[in-house]
Amino acid sequence: MKHYYLLLLLIFGWTVSAQTVEIAIILKDADTNLPVEDATVFVLKTKQSLLSNSEGKVTFVLNGSSNIQVTHSSYAKVTVRSSALLKTDNVIYLKNTVNDLDEIIVTKQHPQKILKNLVDNSIKKLTVPARLKVYTREFFKMDGNYTYYNDGLMNFQLFGKEKNFKSNILVEQNRAFGLVYDQINSDVLGYNLNDIMENYYNFKYINPITESGGKKKYDYVIKSYSSNQDYNVMIVTPLDNTTALRDDFKIIYDWKKKIIIEINTTVSPSTLSNVKEKKAVGSKNIYKSTFKAIYRLEGENYYLVSSKEEIGFERVEKNKTTDIEVRNYFVTTNFSNQNYSYKESEVFKDKTLYNKKNTILSPYWDISGLSTTNEEQAIINDLQDRKP
Repeated sequence: MKHYYLLLLLIFGWTVSAQTVEIAIILKDADTNLPVEDATVFVLKTKQSLLSNSEGKVTFVLNGSSNIQVTHSSYAKVTVRSSALLKTDNVIYLKNTVNDLDEIIVTKQHPQKILKNLVDNSIKKLTVPARLKVYTREFFKMDGNYTYYNDGLMNFQLFGKEKNFKSNILVEQNRAFGLVYDQINSDVLGYNLNDIMENYYNFKYINPITESGGKKKYDYVIKSYSSNQDYNVMIVTPLDNTTALRDDFKIIYDWKKKIIIEINTTVSPSTLSNVKEKKAVGSKNIYKSTFKAIYRLEGENYYLVSSKEEIGFERVEKNKTTDIEVRNYFVTTNFSNQNYSYKESEVFKDKTLYNKKNTILSPYWDISGLSTTNEEQAIINDLQDRKP
């Protein structure tokens, strides 16, 4: 009988240890105690990538133990062991290493030439063919009210040669809530999913500062990067006399491996103040525009980890203006250099997910790699309950 109970205890213990555990982490600035957004959390055992939200929160499910790497372009890298973490309320403090007095680097080549070489080399280094499992999320706001939401879990199969990348998309699951009004063109709903990955892999978003006329429109400065001695940062800003709508650019790159790690763009308030308002029907007056893309080098593999884009504009109509805001997230949860099998009929051809019928097989958003904030979840719940 004693042996019988001992066997039961052993089986019970093994079952408990084999169960998956959901872990929650809150990332905070060690000096200010404020949450750290857009930190990449990489689970080494499962090769899963996650992104911290505006509350600094990351949640994931893990079977067994693993090292967990936390990286952010403005903070020192941290590695923790999952076995040292509780299921909830794990606060990890990150040390900000950005120094406003980082040294300006003087180069023989013009920084634009250096940037062109970085783009060319980064395109060559990107791992293709490859498969990216991607979670996408989109919020749509009109005249101050959230009117639409969608998210989805997709597989992007990348193929082709450098500067001629192609992708096929298989949608695993998706959902959409809310009402999109007839007068809103679907193109304003953010991503065109059929060319978005090609744009990321060709670094299309920095074309304005690599074009031949860029030196007449922008100022280029290269600085050392105190967060990582292997990185430099290139800061590109519109010249003061511009009246055009031009972004400020911040590009972090590995100067040894000559690859781009992070791209940040934003239209500054000073630039917006110089832009003349458009009044023609159908035109758009942008008042907010930000974009961020993060790339990861893991061994020999180099790929897109995440992107975030937010735009706000007033659309001029015949008798009124309509205020529109769109916020998009794009997170690569898993990377593989293996192809997947599919039929041509299964390939997703549409531009966005909002026309696609909801397909929900599991609560995929809970393990999406991007936790919702309390505010975002309230928006989703509200839109889910609305009747078209």
